[in-house]
Amino acid sequence: MEAMDDHETNSGGKDEAKPIMVILMGAPGSGKSTFCDLVMRLPTRRPWVRICQDTIGNGKAGTKNQCLTGAASALKEGKSVFIDRCNLDREQRADFVKLVGPEVEKHAVALDLPAKLCISRSVKRTGHEGNLQGGKAAAVVNRMLQKKELPKLNEGYARITVCQDEKDIQAAINTYSALGPSDKLPLGFFGQKNSDAKVQLGIMKFLKKKDPPGCSDPVTNVSPENIQSHTTKEKDSNQVLESCEELKKASVGSSISLENAPTLAFPSISTADFHFNLNKASDIIVEKVEEYVNKLGNARLVLVDLSQNSKILSLVRAKAAEMNIDSKKFFTFAGNITKLYSEGGLHCNVIANATNWRLKPGGGGVNAAIFSAAGPALETATKARAGSLSSGKAVVVPLPSSSPLFSREGVTHVIHVLGPNMNPQRPNCLNNDYDKGCKILRETYSSLFDAFASIVRAQGEPCNFEKEFKGEVQLDQGSRNSDQKVKREAVCEADMNKKYKSFVKELGPNVGSSGDGNTDGQTRKAWGGWAQALYDTAMHPERHKNIIEMSDDVVVLNDLYPKAQKHLIVLARVEGLDRLADVQKEHMSLLKTMHSVGLKWAEKFLSENNSLIFRLGYHSVPSMRQLHLHVISQDFDSNHLKNKKHWNSFNSPFFRDSVDVIDEVSQYGKAILKDENILSMELRCHRCQSAHPNIPRLKAHISSCQASFPAFLLQNGRLVFLEGIDANH
Repeated sequence: MEAMDDHETNSGGKDEAKPIMVILMGAPGSGKSTFCDLVMRLPTRRPWVRICQDTIGNGKAGTKNQCLTGAASALKEGKSVFIDRCNLDREQRADFVKLVGPEVEKHAVALDLPAKLCISRSVKRTGHEGNLQGGKAAAVVNRMLQKKELPKLNEGYARITVCQDEKDIQAAINTYSALGPSDKLPLGFFGQKNSDAKVQLGIMKFLKKKDPPGCSDPVTNVSPENIQSHTTKEKDSNQVLESCEELKKASVGSSISLENAPTLAFPSISTADFHFNLNKASDIIVEKVEEYVNKLGNARLVLVDLSQNSKILSLVRAKAAEMNIDSKKFFTFAGNITKLYSEGGLHCNVIANATNWRLKPGGGGVNAAIFSAAGPALETATKARAGSLSSGKAVVVPLPSSSPLFSREGVTHVIHVLGPNMNPQRPNCLNNDYDKGCKILRETYSSLFDAFASIVRAQGEPCNFEKEFKGEVQLDQGSRNSDQKVKREAVCEADMNKKYKSFVKELGPNVGSSGDGNTDGQTRKAWGGWAQALYDTAMHPERHKNIIEMSDDVVVLNDLYPKAQKHLIVLARVEGLDRLADVQKEHMSLLKTMHSVGLKWAEKFLSENNSLIFRLGYHSVPSMRQLHLHVISQDFDSNHLKNKKHWNSFNSPFFRDSVDVIDEVSQYGKAILKDENILSMELRCHRCQSAHPNIPRLKAHISSCQASFPAFLLQNGRLVFLEGIDANH
């Protein structure tokens, strides 16, 4: 890159030069604000104004329109302006370029630093104007860089400067800080010779994930070997791939992006151990892919086989090309279907298993590999779904988070499918009856793709998964809306503080048994003033108006901030029972009484609305003092259910079912408790166990999910519902 300070400024004229509008471009952490501050801090001879969306609203985050208005006003006054927004794509910059005519010189300065550096800065910084810092910043930077487009002169700029390291940035700072009122800069493109030559795709590697495949036509054999051939020589950052125009487009929200599209990886059904004719099978694969590929919106289908020389992959590639099937939505991949992400960098959240009719591990090929890689969790989850499978059918199995396929490869669902059999050594051989065999194989792929479509629909927006995976972070307003998500989550906590904690007065800790029979030596918890409300209600119910039942043993009241249509609390009226950890065998009678009272109220609600289903249980580590049992309907239809902690406190092992607590205390003298860290686990539907990126998406899903409840909830009376009503649906 030609050094910026080598360009001489033209200061010979007496007339003042045009005002300059410099549109800064870069991810959070690239140094845009620092760039402005350093230029304006130096004794510059040209008046500069910084327009920052994070502070445009009287020191608070504002809107793009406010930035446009502020920039227009400053330029009208003859001042030069820095536009301090992310401006990562052409569309975002266009409004600023169009804002003024030839009376203003329009420049772009792109701070195109390595993704790793931007993420590291964003995560470590504190006191950021837009509050984009800490752990959430990494994901935001990742998502933003997915849609990066470096500026071009044909957008309307007189001058473009691309800075790819700190030396470049310092040179640009020196250049702009040295400008006097009549100074002008040479026009043109400075820095990277070809603005589309390189695309940063190594963000996921910094996040301990793999980079996606390179820029070859997706309908090709993509393998770890040819992926590696695309890596570049820039070892210091390990971020950049030598690219082509197709990959540049792909990085802007298309199918090659790791997070922008749900992806189904599937093997060729029945062509291995079931001996189906490859030519006929490839015809059917392409036929069914063509039928479904557009129905699935932005979701992707990937045909996988182990060998790069696979005949089925070669046949399907050629036929898909003849049919002009969108190569971004369907392509082939040579690799191990159980290691697509860890070995090949291909993220597939759903994989298909060519199984046997018994849905059992064993045999050979794909079935054995998937059951082995997924561990016993898959077999257990499969048994909960179905005991057997007919040819041409499919069954969706949400993969438990305990499975290595989930934690290592990011696979959330396995779809078991059973195709037709042409192998005389196998049961139900069709004896080369290809009329029947082709019919069954078509049904098999239809069942598979329908099952995948059901997962896609369950996760929110079937026709636009780019929005789905970006969640609430709308990138078209730069970093502001990303910051807004952080702030909204903070508001939930702030809201709670306002409701409960405004007059918190910490009590001194009571160490030891406190005379309450706690003999395990654990330290007593210090409860804040707000957390004493339930204790006060239990001890002095006569002072409170919200009581719906009272006895010597318990007090019943509606939860003040219910997390479902019906949500009440059964309070123990016993001193010293602050939480479940305090319960011992001597409290068995009280536990049974609380359960009986809770059950009575659940049955009362069911008599009023027989569609409800209830669950009774305790939080492992409650936020409020005094042992209390939750009686909560499983619709979770409530405006008070706002964040991950709310959801997981009722839909993770953190929530201990009353029947289990009674059994455990009876057998072991205490209940088994789960750590609070479990509240940070991913959001999963309490019925089908599908994963969701945020609470709004989850709520949209559970409002229509008709899947069966997990098998463990249907046992031992953990769910309470009206007799004769099928709790599976």
